[in-house]
Amino acid sequence: MIDYTFMAAIQLAVYGGGVIVLIIFSVLLVHHIELRLDVSTLTQRIMAGILSAAGLGLTLFAIYTYQFNPVENYNAIEVADIGRGMLSYEAGGFILPFEVISVLLVAVMIGAIVIAKGKRLEQ
Repeated sequence: MIDYTFMAAIQLAVYGGGVIVLIIFSVLLVHHIELRLDVSTLTQRIMAGILSAAGLGLTLFAIYTYQFNPVENYNAIEVADIGRGMLSYEAGGFILPFEVISVLLVAVMIGAIVIAKGKRLEQ
């Protein structure tokens, strides 16, 4: 009915960003300021740069080779129709993936809290 690929991409980006922020937040809480971090070697930096460039290239390749089809009758689609379609449990609805991703985000939040507490949780 309505092309949901854009909404799916936005949902993945938002939840992926939330997971990454929670992981970074927990890592920052675990490491103390007075501790010195290991300095990465030149090979590790080069490998990280190569992998980052490869990921960027793969992302750009996927974006530029995908055929984005325009939605017909763009003015006829209302926000209420999109909301009903997203939260529908019937065929073509997206309530199950939405709830699965919500549970995943809650699990990541609990994991971030456990990692942040560290040894204090055991004591």
